[in-house]
Amino acid sequence: MSKDDLATRLRGFVAEALVERRHEARNRANGLSTETDEESLRAVISSYLDRDATQRLLGGQSTLSAEEEYEITRSTLDHFMGLGPLQRLLDDEDVTDIHVRGTGPVWVKHRDGGRSELPPVVDTDEELIRLVRNASSRSSRGERRFDASTVECNLCLPDGSRLFAVMDVSASPSVVIRKHQFALSSLEELRRGGLLTAELESFFRAAVRARRNIVIAGGTGSGKTTLLRALMNEIPRDERIVTIEDAYELGIDRFSDLHPDFDTLQSRPPNIEGRGEIALADLTRMALRMDPDRVAVGEVRGAEAFPMLLAMSQGNNGSMCTLHADSTRSVFPKLAAYVSMANTGLPVDVVNLVIANAVHLVVHIELAGGIRRITSVREVVDADGPRIISNEIFEPREGGSAEVGYPMTGELRELLFEHGYDMSSFGRLRGVS
Repeated sequence: MSKDDLATRLRGFVAEALVERRHEARNRANGLSTETDEESLRAVISSYLDRDATQRLLGGQSTLSAEEEYEITRSTLDHFMGLGPLQRLLDDEDVTDIHVRGTGPVWVKHRDGGRSELPPVVDTDEELIRLVRNASSRSSRGERRFDASTVECNLCLPDGSRLFAVMDVSASPSVVIRKHQFALSSLEELRRGGLLTAELESFFRAAVRARRNIVIAGGTGSGKTTLLRALMNEIPRDERIVTIEDAYELGIDRFSDLHPDFDTLQSRPPNIEGRGEIALADLTRMALRMDPDRVAVGEVRGAEAFPMLLAMSQGNNGSMCTLHADSTRSVFPKLAAYVSMANTGLPVDVVNLVIANAVHLVVHIELAGGIRRITSVREVVDADGPRIISNEIFEPREGGSAEVGYPMTGELRELLFEHGYDMSSFGRLRGVS
């Protein structure tokens, strides 16, 4: 029997054994935990391989080597408890993104911004669809459909990575996985990695403690969520945080020693009958009823912008969010466009006044040449009709993170000074943008 045949038969044997064990557990009204499932799975695999070794010896055949047994055991564990042939890429700390398109080559992004082409992981499109369905069936948020009537699937994997899959509307089923670097959880770690300077580290720490409302802008994969997570971890331990996300990415529960009082809210798609949808705008209103000291929105991209801005301007100072934009200045028209999606009917000058009263600081982060860096920090000063007045207090610098630019307002200067920021770098005077 070849190794491939052995692996196939082993999976069938394990599947039957797990069904039987789970049936027994249900009869005892005591479901199996994830840890017990893995322990049971390893025991079943070991028993099967021992029997196979005995049969090979009796038949005068050579037994599997330790390396071969390890490979079969790992692939079986990955099949039943992980993401099958993609699990090893998930376990690779150097990989940040995984792209799979049907039976074609797999493309991955690395921490340094580089890309690699790897061999295909499935032989048929149907196999890739089954892989997504298996992952969905184990989701802690309940199984998500993935078929001709529900052509997209958005999952948060056990390690915090986000899986998005699509079928039927694409030429081949496609899977995109974004891994999150929860290890990068502090401003100090981001400074050591070159994302920001010591000056910016000190500035952001004081801004968070001074309860400034912060919008982080940038492109896909630029590091917005990583920076937001680091800023959140500067929030004092005794403050209550409520996070609002489309898919759990901030991982605040992973830092419960820093934030013991928190709640996490996640949006929900409609069911097969088109009912039960919970949008980010709904979650924003819910969050305000949960007595938060601060609200963090994983990504603003629609009508939720309006209740979020109202929350920021009505006492929930120190709140934060991310947003897709190519500069700090372009954040303002984007926020205005998102507010219009809420059908408020407000004229643009009123919308800009709401934005100016709600947002204190806008940060832009970019990924260029494999290097992530903060390129701009803008202080919101006021609104003048269709125009938001702002100061670019940290401006782009050639080949590095932003440096001190225009002077900040006296109000912000005093607040930051009270919370430990050294103002000596802002000694030179410049105008307002």
